[in-house]
Amino acid sequence: MNLAIIPARGGSKRIPRKNIKEFLGKPIISYSIEAAINSNLFDEIMVSTDDEEIANIAIKYGAKVPFYRSKENSSDFSTTFEVLQEVILEYKKRNKIYEKACCIYPCAPLIKIESLQKTLSMFESVNIDSVFPIVEYSTPIQRALKSTNGKINFFYPENINLRSQDLDKAYFDAGQFYWFKIQQFLKEKTVLLENNNSIILSNLEAQDIDNLIDWEIAELKYKLLNKIKV
Repeated sequence: MNLAIIPARGGSKRIPRKNIKEFLGKPIISYSIEAAINSNLFDEIMVSTDDEEIANIAIKYGAKVPFYRSKENSSDFSTTFEVLQEVILEYKKRNKIYEKACCIYPCAPLIKIESLQKTLSMFESVNIDSVFPIVEYSTPIQRALKSTNGKINFFYPENINLRSQDLDKAYFDAGQFYWFKIQQFLKEKTVLLENNNSIILSNLEAQDIDNLIDWEIAELKYKLLNKIKV
């Protein structure tokens, strides 16, 4: 049995009420809920929240909110692992046991049903415990720069004279979702399990949303992906 967990607390600081802010006409969390529903992969789709308004919107778009998130796991310092663990253990108390879970972030409007389906199928074809979607950095991180009082230096001076094509490709978390086997997740107590794998998304398919400029870029990418006139 598969469980989708969408963590969406109410206390966003950088973009107030971020998880339910309108994204091209509807609450941004609705995109994650609808992707989960339309994928037909989950026995339960729940939103973990401490906020009544978020809960009502989540239910409106088809998710469940069977219980509220604890105060302890609703602060700025709560980790994703702690939030997911709380959900899983609460379901266990209610005699609802799941084999696999997928953490789907509430601000991931670019999420594709095909990506959810592809990553789940990897569990069936490869012996792995977790799957992440990742995106390639557009420039080599091995030649990253730092500025100290205006003076520029390389983080890794040994790479100054190396060609970009001679450096290993580097990737970052797409920030959309990840699948994991629950038993191993509880054993290792981390979201990045040791026996993991990944799928690579293009830069157009993902966007970290930390400020209003990121928000506008995400809306533009959504329009391009869905062939909506810009």
